[in-house]
Amino acid sequence: MLLAISTSGNSANIIQAIQAAHDREMIVVALTGRDGGGMASLLLPEDVEIRVPANVTARIQEVHLLAIHCLCDLIDSQLFGSEE
Repeated sequence: MLLAISTSGNSANIIQAIQAAHDREMIVVALTGRDGGGMASLLLPEDVEIRVPANVTARIQEVHLLAIHCLCDLIDSQLFGSEE
């Protein structure tokens, strides 16, 4: 699985990483902003896009950070069980 993060969705190196991941039959989880940029058009039906439909870079990055923390929490719970 590839976690691809780009505020604009147009970062050339991230787009290349998505293409390489698909060549290897990997699933892509994409964190994008604005309109999804070029990344959005590359995603396959089995991929996941978390898009922040905002134009302010700082707002997009704040939501991306929250999403990353939520993903980490989910992974921890799946690997190690929940803390209660």
